[in-house]
Amino acid sequence: MSTVSSPARGQWTSKTGFVLAAAGSAIGLGNIWRFPYVVYENGGGAFLIPYFIAIATAALPILILEYALGHKYQTGAPFAFRGIRKAWESLGWFQVLVSFVIATYYTVILGWCLSYIVFSFGQQWGDDTAAFFIGEYLGTSEGGDPSGFWDVGGLRLGVLLPVVVAWGLIFWILKRGVSRGIELASKVLMPALIVMLVIIVVRAVTLDGATTGLNVLFTPDFGALSDPAVWIAAYGQVFFSMSIAFSIMIAYSSYLPRKTDLTNSGAIVGLSNAGFEFLAAIGVFAVLGFLAAAQGAEVTEVAGNGGIGLAFIAFPQIINTLPGLNAVFGVLFFGTLFFAGLTSAVSILECVIAAVREKFGASRTTAVSVVVGAAAIASLLYVTRGGLFYLDTVDYFFNNFGLVISGLLEVILIAWIARQLGPLRDHVNATSYLRVGTGWTISLAAITPVLLLVMTLYNVWNELREPYEGYPRSGLLALGWLLVLAAVVLAFVASRIRDRGPAWLAAGNSSPNAEME
Repeated sequence: MSTVSSPARGQWTSKTGFVLAAAGSAIGLGNIWRFPYVVYENGGGAFLIPYFIAIATAALPILILEYALGHKYQTGAPFAFRGIRKAWESLGWFQVLVSFVIATYYTVILGWCLSYIVFSFGQQWGDDTAAFFIGEYLGTSEGGDPSGFWDVGGLRLGVLLPVVVAWGLIFWILKRGVSRGIELASKVLMPALIVMLVIIVVRAVTLDGATTGLNVLFTPDFGALSDPAVWIAAYGQVFFSMSIAFSIMIAYSSYLPRKTDLTNSGAIVGLSNAGFEFLAAIGVFAVLGFLAAAQGAEVTEVAGNGGIGLAFIAFPQIINTLPGLNAVFGVLFFGTLFFAGLTSAVSILECVIAAVREKFGASRTTAVSVVVGAAAIASLLYVTRGGLFYLDTVDYFFNNFGLVISGLLEVILIAWIARQLGPLRDHVNATSYLRVGTGWTISLAAITPVLLLVMTLYNVWNELREPYEGYPRSGLLALGWLLVLAAVVLAFVASRIRDRGPAWLAAGNSSPNAEME
């Protein structure tokens, strides 16, 4: 009897296309502006030890697990989890909703990158880059003081226009589908991204003071390894940077042909992500060393904090002091941020689109229009005078609680409740040259859930001990705890809506190939 599966599903035309798309999803803004600072703050070169242990015991095992889920069930996260346990479809919807919320503010940052590409010509941000970014460009309430949290204000036209352009590009890529849109864009953007980063790094390491910056970054502090917070930071970094528990990799792997080497693809994506992070770290701290030398300061003084401040405040300062071709370096840096973010934003929304199509039997055009339209409207909140506060709050809660909790529930369901690690391991090994074995099973059944539980408790303790960034508790409650809770409720509701899901699920089969197995 012939195989029954979801109709009209897209498919990658080549393994290279899938690997580039998956790597594009993993390689995002955080690789450039978060990882270097995490290394610097957590023991420098010594951080590499927990970092690679975290990749081996958590990131790669979960990545391969999600490849197996999507590839076996040929669906996005909600129906993949429903194929394991019907009641757990809601977990898939929670992951989808987390991705949707993240996409609403992630694309706004892409708009900032587009603006700063233009600002690079003539260094339009001036000498006081912080005042320009927070006050003049974003128009943040009270100059960024948390007391202005609820001063929403009106829309910032200078921010809105590039955000609209970013949404337009995302819509165009997604509407074209898996092979003609996402895969084609990845084949163009990823090589361009690597070339741009290499140019930045080569220029950075040739600057005066670059060696000082690299020494600060990589000089090992082995005493830091006795601090549990360093290990939590390592697992947190690989967890967030590999696009796991977003439901992205489940959706992406569902577009793979039946005979695909899953473990090899996972290893390539994981190592590519790590390599990009280290290359970015070298470039970032080399130029920070140059800035410190130019200002007669310590690298620790100019490094500031990782994240938005590093990208839109510290780097414009660096560009101001570069000898010659400042505009070119600015365009390269913010262009690199934009390309990295664009491939990630597309993947974040694709998992939502896949879930909507499977649940409601919608055409791709309809699903893309509804999902992108709704996300674009929601993103207007971050284009207001209080937008920076709201973006920071939502990002903190959905990364530190939403993603970690969804990952914890995922491994508990599969390893402890449904006990599906064996069948999924057999599925992976049936088509893969690199076979997974006992180590993979132990990592997912014991190491990963324990560490994710510790991370969750650690994050809750930190939040209860001191409100995030000094924001008012009303803001943290409304845009943090209640928004995460709303995602939980909506996920439960979505799982109970009558659907037009894949025929093999309606028939009660355990996989799309149950009749052949």
